[in-house]
Amino acid sequence: MHHALTTWFTEHVGEPYGFQRAAWEAHAAGESGLIHVPTGAGKTYAAYLPALSEAIEGKSRGLRVLYISPLRAMSRDLAAALTAPVEDLDLDVDVETRTGDTSSSVRRRQRKSLPNVLVTTPESLSLLMSYANAERLLGGVKTVIVDEWHELVHTKRGTQVELGLARLRRWAPELKTWALTATLSNVDEAAEAAAGRGSAPTIIRADLERPIHVETAIPEHIDAFPWHGNLGLKMLPAVLDTIERGRSTLVFTNTRSQAEQWFHAILEAHPELAGAIGLHHGSIDRKQRAFVEQGLKSGEFEVVVATSSLDLGVDFSPVDRVVQIGSVKGIARLIQRAGRSGHRPGAACRVLCVPTNALQLFEFAAARRAVHAGELEPRRSMQKPLDVLAQHLVTCALGGGFEADALFDEVRESVAYAELTRAEFDAALALVEHGGETLKNYDFFQRVDHVDGRYVVESQRVARHHRSSIGTITSDPSVQLRYTNNKRLGTVEESFISRVKKGDRFVFAGRVLELVHFRDLKAYVRRVDGSPTRVPRWMGGRLPISTSLASALRHTLEQVRDDRLDTPELVAARPLIDAQRELSALPGAGTLLVERMESREGHHLFLYPFEGRLVHEGLAALFALRLGRVERGTYTLSANEYGVELLSPEPIPFERAVEAGLFDTANLLDDVRESINVGELAKRQFRSVARVAGLVFDGYPGSRKTNRQLQASAGLLYDVFDRYDPDNLLLDQSRKEVLELHFEQTRLADTLRRLADAELQVVDVPRPTPLGFPLLVERTAAQLSTESLRERIERMKRKWMQVD
Repeated sequence: MHHALTTWFTEHVGEPYGFQRAAWEAHAAGESGLIHVPTGAGKTYAAYLPALSEAIEGKSRGLRVLYISPLRAMSRDLAAALTAPVEDLDLDVDVETRTGDTSSSVRRRQRKSLPNVLVTTPESLSLLMSYANAERLLGGVKTVIVDEWHELVHTKRGTQVELGLARLRRWAPELKTWALTATLSNVDEAAEAAAGRGSAPTIIRADLERPIHVETAIPEHIDAFPWHGNLGLKMLPAVLDTIERGRSTLVFTNTRSQAEQWFHAILEAHPELAGAIGLHHGSIDRKQRAFVEQGLKSGEFEVVVATSSLDLGVDFSPVDRVVQIGSVKGIARLIQRAGRSGHRPGAACRVLCVPTNALQLFEFAAARRAVHAGELEPRRSMQKPLDVLAQHLVTCALGGGFEADALFDEVRESVAYAELTRAEFDAALALVEHGGETLKNYDFFQRVDHVDGRYVVESQRVARHHRSSIGTITSDPSVQLRYTNNKRLGTVEESFISRVKKGDRFVFAGRVLELVHFRDLKAYVRRVDGSPTRVPRWMGGRLPISTSLASALRHTLEQVRDDRLDTPELVAARPLIDAQRELSALPGAGTLLVERMESREGHHLFLYPFEGRLVHEGLAALFALRLGRVERGTYTLSANEYGVELLSPEPIPFERAVEAGLFDTANLLDDVRESINVGELAKRQFRSVARVAGLVFDGYPGSRKTNRQLQASAGLLYDVFDRYDPDNLLLDQSRKEVLELHFEQTRLADTLRRLADAELQVVDVPRPTPLGFPLLVERTAAQLSTESLRERIERMKRKWMQVD
């Protein structure tokens, strides 16, 4: 590596770690690979400095280093970090960013000539590849660095990156690719996904000690009958105490609505924090987010309440404490969030986990054990999503055109499409060329032209539509929030604002707002005093606990059953444990606890697999179907992270169903499709697939179509395919995505195999147990307002606390 850079690193950062030297040597040897070291250890310079050295020594203009980041928010910090050695050493190297936040004038200039070092996102890279001069712009790149690879590799955005890297390798055969991550278990697979199928990537690890201190806020009173959210803001004093003891605290929530609630509560309890507390989530206006990030980095903000928008990459050195509100969801997620504190090599991470219901005490104890044992979740490439491939085909046709045979071979160099057949490739090609057999008579679907053996795009309309829609992120269409003076506040999802009436008050960005009027996908509001009547809801609250956390939770419950209460959480949960043992039994790792109960509502069957909400929703529907085959009946279903409830007016034939194959995996796919409304769910999922594939155009920026318009267009296409082309690959993909996204089908099958081998523990209970009570609340909550629900729960609890 260039001597000046080595000297700069030693003077400004410190003596290089062994893993950094190893990465520099691997790069010098022309190797590609993955750097897997703890958060804050110095991965960025391990990958970047040798790439920068190569750019200096090359002494040529044009792109040499491409740095891909999953979040636009990270790009600003990354660009500053990458620019530091350039400015300090007065190097003749230019560093720029290109994201959705980049000004139009800079983007126009970059279309003609790129800087030596470019920080960008997967979407912006694809956009660059859609220009006719893409090979000239990008073909000189020497190194690609993909940051936070664990956040991308298992998603369609990761697939998009894999396809982009395969194309870059065709243009630049000597390209070196380095992926960076801190929280992956399957590092070899992830490294190959970044470096390309069949490559021999180098894995760089670091034996660095970075302690993670996981603590739990223990409630003063443990309710033996917990329910989802029953603690909630009762834990506010514990959070305030942590804030007061720290210099700078980052409070993480799992949803945006929860972030709004906690920000409002903290500020209400300590109004003197005004000006020193910030709120950060993806719907808040970009300028406000940047202001909060800067305040956190500079130490001006004592508290920031955030969602996953601050999970990644951004270096907030002043932060010394992290608070996690509610379920940690996954081990890697907890480590990532804890790593936001003490974000420097060797510094300890500190995270306080705050339960929103008492059952999460078991989850927190399990998470701490798993963190110390190093049990992380694997992240694997998606398997040949045809909608992403279709989008990529149009991108390549715009970006200079392609020959089918060559592009087929190129695409198969990615791990995601290693098993792609020629028939599947040709189907995707037909889709973008003329819409396939079903749609070939409609001009709108004729996007790619076959001219002199090459596939190109000749229509300017197609070019505009495609470039404005590039990307794989799909969500409920958003609505702009503006003050009546037209000042922009941010966005909320259309599905929320469509239920808000004029005069309703809601919290957004920490402010209480009143809706004045709503038109043209813009909601105009004014700031008011008083309490909100609504809290905005965003998608994302259904994230289940991970496989690793579920396994750790079952291990902890086995420990509880053996009466080994050796953590503060388990000691605190003693009232709940005693009530569960007295009324029923305690579940274990190798058993399946089943509870039966009769009430005025009917006959209840509770099962506790401890596999997460999505798997349990699938299991509940599957069990209802299979029970119905044994004896006809009507079932009402409920599911949460820990178990399922089936309610029937008649006795439930559980034992006979077990003998008939209740837990069998034979014919599982057919049974799941029969047990749930896959057709309707797939129809809604098809909207996302069709949008990514380019069959549905969601409008230009600033004039996006509404949710209803998009669903109508996609629904019409779905019905046409379903009737005239039932084997259409996009339909099949929609059905598969429904089963994975909504019910985690692969995990569901593994769960059934585990349950089939488990020892059944069937207990008849006189009333709901601590494990069963939250399932009753879950079902009741769908029918009542929040106030009515609380009154109903209190009546139920008073009844159950009475002596039989």
